[in-house]
Amino acid sequence: MFDVPEARFEELVAEALDRIPDELGAHMENVAVVVEDEAEGGGLFGLYEGVPLTQRGPESYAWVMPDRITIYRRTICSVCSSEAEVVDQVTTTVVHEVAHHFGIDDRRLEELGWG
Repeated sequence: MFDVPEARFEELVAEALDRIPDELGAHMENVAVVVEDEAEGGGLFGLYEGVPLTQRGPESYAWVMPDRITIYRRTICSVCSSEAEVVDQVTTTVVHEVAHHFGIDDRRLEELGWG
């Protein structure tokens, strides 16, 4: 395990979000990205909660709550042995969860190498 302090981990998540191309980032309205230590029950690196853009209609924007992407610090750190590994896993996890916001499922993410 390579423990990264919470403040540094939040920086790594912000840096991963900053690397999302502007064309995609412009469509990430109404999305909260948060860091928590672990998912209830453990095992998850990240979690997307919300209604993917591909499932929304024009009328749904009036009632859709903000989507939420949670990145789990301790779970990611538990499988890493250096900060470089944490950076790689954070980037992979952020891309994976953002992809869910855009309606890309786990099967397709696996095909694309982001599983």
